[in-house]
Amino acid sequence: MKFGEKLRELRKEKDMTQAQLAEKAGLSLRTMVSYEKGTCYPKRRETYKVLADVLGTNETYLRNEDEEFVADAAERYGRNGRRQAQAIVSEVGALFAGGELSDKDKDAVMQALQKAYWDAKADNVKYTPKKFRPQK
Repeated sequence: MKFGEKLRELRKEKDMTQAQLAEKAGLSLRTMVSYEKGTCYPKRRETYKVLADVLGTNETYLRNEDEEFVADAAERYGRNGRRQAQAIVSEVGALFAGGELSDKDKDAVMQALQKAYWDAKADNVKYTPKKFRPQK
């Protein structure tokens, strides 16, 4: 289940409207609608925490592994990192659309690709803009 579906399900369980949830979480209604439609995800990790607190759930329940990967890439490498991670996630998702692999195998492939991404980024630090390089 994706983030937007989880969010909608939890909101309905709490008998809340999108506007009520948005207000309690300190977000705009437009943002809440986008989250539930799945057209965007929270850019900051703190947003997951706030939503989880308002909805009475665990923050990790709201996130899935792919969203975590994209958020980490954005945090470490900015907009380009986010774009690259989203491309990996969407292209791998399209690759699996035929349904040939089990969920366990899909997860293993995705984890391997994520590890390869992080390894490639670590190997190419000299090409990373200074503002995104780890502080020593």
